[in-house]
Amino acid sequence: MPSNGRVLVVDDDAEVRETMGEYLSSHGYEVAVAGDGTAMRTALQSCLPDVVLLDLNLPGEDGLSLARWLREHHDLAIIMVTAAGDVVDRIVGLEVGADDYLAKPFDPRELRARVKSVLRRARQPAVAEPQANAGVPAAATRRVRVGRCLLDLDRHTLTGPAGEELQITGMEFDLLRVFIEHPNQVLSRDRLLTLTRNREWEPFDRSIDIRIARLRRKIEAEPGEPRTIRTVRGAGYLYAPEES
Repeated sequence: MPSNGRVLVVDDDAEVRETMGEYLSSHGYEVAVAGDGTAMRTALQSCLPDVVLLDLNLPGEDGLSLARWLREHHDLAIIMVTAAGDVVDRIVGLEVGADDYLAKPFDPRELRARVKSVLRRARQPAVAEPQANAGVPAAATRRVRVGRCLLDLDRHTLTGPAGEELQITGMEFDLLRVFIEHPNQVLSRDRLLTLTRNREWEPFDRSIDIRIARLRRKIEAEPGEPRTIRTVRGAGYLYAPEES
């Protein structure tokens, strides 16, 4: 039977490692375990996983530092595993590159759902081709200002305020393209998933919220008080382009 994916569990609690490993193994995943950062790096040398389940509170080098290191050195998915009250650290984890988070204590079914969700997103094509003439004005088909940045719709690049090229994923590009095509419209999360062709929505999928949080850090002058991609409470998000 083919594997559903390779998972590396990094947690200093042996019981947690064993429980997560046995459950995921029973559902078709190849699982390796590590108790700290040193053991994690050793495991990575043996076999590169598709996703790392990374505990936040590790002895020595903590989970946030390891998440930064993983994002700099490897192209893989990261799920931060945190205590239920670690809200600030959870947000920081997402900002440094984690793809999702899981709060302890958790239901094993939620663990499996989150692993499945991040793997599905990671296996999607890096960049989807923009639709021709999909509501973008002809004069703006090449470069469009989004917040403090410029998005090149042909080259799929995002340029920062100082002219530097910012890293942008395929999902982030698709989100910006959809917002540009639907200015000043409230778009629900379901609608955004459909328009970005991520139609296989799952109850535990946080992909939209996570990507928008990252986009705000890139394009907003003040990410904590966004003016370009605005949250409409209970409804979704609204893109407000700058008036020329």
